[in-house]
Amino acid sequence: MKNILVPTDFSKNSWNAITYVLQLFKHEDSRFYLLNTYTPTVYHIEYVLRESAQFGMYNVVRENALNELNYFKTRIEKEFNNPKHTIETIAAFNSLVPEIKTIVEDKHIDYVVMGTKGATGAKEILFGSNTVHVLTDVNCPVLAIPNNFEFEPLHEVLFTTDYGISYKPYQIKPIIDIISLTNARVNILHLTYGYDLSEFQKRNKKILDGHFKKITHLFHNVSNQTVEEGITNFQLKTRINLLVMLKNKRSFFENLFFKNTINQIGFHLNVPFLVIPTLP
Repeated sequence: MKNILVPTDFSKNSWNAITYVLQLFKHEDSRFYLLNTYTPTVYHIEYVLRESAQFGMYNVVRENALNELNYFKTRIEKEFNNPKHTIETIAAFNSLVPEIKTIVEDKHIDYVVMGTKGATGAKEILFGSNTVHVLTDVNCPVLAIPNNFEFEPLHEVLFTTDYGISYKPYQIKPIIDIISLTNARVNILHLTYGYDLSEFQKRNKKILDGHFKKITHLFHNVSNQTVEEGITNFQLKTRINLLVMLKNKRSFFENLFFKNTINQIGFHLNVPFLVIPTLP
C-alpha cells in the first residue's frame, strides 16, 4: 500500500497533478491524502482571541476548504472509480511546508505530488514558489507535474548524477518502485568537465549499477555542459517521461544552487520530475 500526499489549491494545475498520479498508480493499492492548507496573510493570535468575529471568519474559510476537498474527492471517485484507491481529505490551518512535514511523518508518506508551472502572475509565482520550497525542504520523495502535462506511461527515465554519494537502498527504492510500474528504462546521465572519475566516483557508479541490476539501464556521459544544458540536450535526442534528481542538502549554498537548478529545469523542460532526498 502506497501512501501519497497531494497538496491542492483547487486550481486546474493541482487537479492536473492529481489526475497524473492517479493514472501513474492505477494498478497499485494506494491511499491518497488530498491536503489544503489555509492561513491569513497576517495572523495575530492575540487578536483572534480578543475578537470572536475572527473565529467566524476562519470557520468559513475552513468550511470552504472542506467543501472544495469533498468536491475533488467526489470527482475522483466518479471519474476514476478505482477500487484499489482510497481517498482521504485534510484541511489544515497551517503553512504548507510545516503541515506537509507533519503529515509525511504521521502518515508514513511515500510520495508528495504537486503541480508546478512557469511564473506568469501572482498566483502562479506563489504556487510555484511553494512547490520549490516543498522540493527543497521536505524530506520525502516529491513528484512535480508541469501544468497541462498529459499523462503518458513511463518508458524512458532520466536520472542525473555526479556519482558524488554512496547510494543507499532507501534512496533508490522510490525510483525503482515508480519505474517498476511500467518497466521503464533508466538513463543514468553523468555530467563531466573533462576529468576522469575518481576512485570514489567509480565505486559509487558500481553501487548504482548494482541497485539497478534488475532494471534496464544505460550509463551516459556528457562533457562541458551545465546541468540544464545536459538535460535539455538529452531530451532532444531521447523523449524522456520522467526526470529524477537526488537532493544533497549539505549547505546553504548547495541548497540555493539546487533551487536555481530546479527553477531553470522546470522552466525549460516540460516533463515530470522526481526529487529524492539523500537523508532518511
